[in-house]
Amino acid sequence: MAKERGQKVVATNRRARHDYTIEDTYEAGLVLTGTEVKSLRLGRASLVDGYAFVDGGEAWLDAVHIPEYADGTWNNHAPRRKRKLLLHKAQILKIESKVKQGGYTIVPLQIYFNDGRAKVEIGVAKGKREYDKRQALRERQDNREAQRAMASRKHLGE
Repeated sequence: MAKERGQKVVATNRRARHDYTIEDTYEAGLVLTGTEVKSLRLGRASLVDGYAFVDGGEAWLDAVHIPEYADGTWNNHAPRRKRKLLLHKAQILKIESKVKQGGYTIVPLQIYFNDGRAKVEIGVAKGKREYDKRQALRERQDNREAQRAMASRKHLGE
């Protein structure tokens, strides 16, 4: 099999950017079993309820759903098991100190393959209030309308 190049996104957590204000992002490796990698290569994963935490100086990813590999045997993996994240010690300490401040959590933003290796992008995030979410939606809608107006004006001018 030829070595993979580039980045292939498997799953994104669009809900996280809506519910949280992302302050820092980190790229972490994942410790996976063989059937998990095969299932991810088929593009099957869900980050919806996922979260990460630091325990004993190690970072863990929990509640991320990677379905069982269809052609797997009795040695198949559990779909929602805890998975270890591979980060540098300094990164783990920085994340842990931020979370201990209070009000911060660690959410997975996307899972992807980078040159054939499974990676997860995690974000240190603070929860948004309901009015913050509405304001963000309003700003996005206003920007979209402004872009449409500029495009139609540009189109009429030609």
